[in-house]
Amino acid sequence: MLALTGHWTLRGIDGRAGALASELRKYTQEGEHVVWDCREVQALDNVGALVLWRLQGFTRREAIEVRPEHATLCERWSQRQAPPATPRPVRAGLLHTLIALERALWSHALDFTALLGQIVLDSGRLLRQPDRIPWKDISATLYEAGVRALGITALVGALVGIVMSYLSALELQTFGAQSFIVNILGLSIMRELGPLLAAILVAGRSGSAMAAELGVMRLTEELDALSAMGISQTVRLILPKIVALAIALPLLVIWTDAIGLLGGMVAAHITLGISIPSFLHTIPSAVPIVNFLLGIAKGVVFGIVVALIACHFGLRIQPNTLSLGTETTNAVVTAITAVIFVDALFAIAFRGLGLP
Repeated sequence: MLALTGHWTLRGIDGRAGALASELRKYTQEGEHVVWDCREVQALDNVGALVLWRLQGFTRREAIEVRPEHATLCERWSQRQAPPATPRPVRAGLLHTLIALERALWSHALDFTALLGQIVLDSGRLLRQPDRIPWKDISATLYEAGVRALGITALVGALVGIVMSYLSALELQTFGAQSFIVNILGLSIMRELGPLLAAILVAGRSGSAMAAELGVMRLTEELDALSAMGISQTVRLILPKIVALAIALPLLVIWTDAIGLLGGMVAAHITLGISIPSFLHTIPSAVPIVNFLLGIAKGVVFGIVVALIACHFGLRIQPNTLSLGTETTNAVVTAITAVIFVDALFAIAFRGLGLP
């Protein structure tokens, strides 16, 4: 017989339920028929009853003795099935981790493939029926992702141009090759930094907004309402975002290139004394136009990739706030990683294009 005393309540236990249960479990393991004497317990509530229930204290009515005022509470808990004494699960090893990762990747691959297939089908349907193209949704997304991103892309582009110009000037002065700063700034900004900076900023700004928008629509059951009304989610929600980013990002690339070169010109004029007219006159001959066109092509591809990834993770959000935050973060991280990966593929595929 185990005699219990004190206040077996939420305040009386005060976070010590786990330690208390572990201590009592030592005595319950000595024999199967343990009688719990709770007649000296001054107060008992559901928290204390839960601890006893987990220790199988209510498996038999004759196994527990309580005060009359606690009898109703114990009777209610005795009607529940006592939990089995299962051992703690062993920590998953490397194999279990790899299996879970493989399943997650396979799930993402299936969902992403299904999304691409639905986009292709709906795109073909819209080409046959142009009057159903959601121009207003495309225009609204174009404004949100393009026009409202002009400020941050201009600021980052100008700062990067200034930094590159100052750092390059220090090295070029050492070798007496100050005039080559035009080649360095023009090639690096137009071909690599301009498209990459614009894509990363759009992925962090607009990509997260797109994923969160779809997640909130999942929480408020708007996606289910669209399906119930027979309205295609791809036509009204996904395609406008893809088309808008495919248009907006190349324009942002041009804008970022211009501001970045402007910042680099000002810094080059201050550090090396190169005049702005001379800088502008030298750029066309120093940097082939194909580098500028390659940067615009990157912008189109980056825009499609960012929109697809944002919509993919947005549609995977479950109707709870934890999933909303997790999948939105995953969308931003994956989009930025994918942009850098695609940029590396461009660098490998076009390594000899537009270069001396």
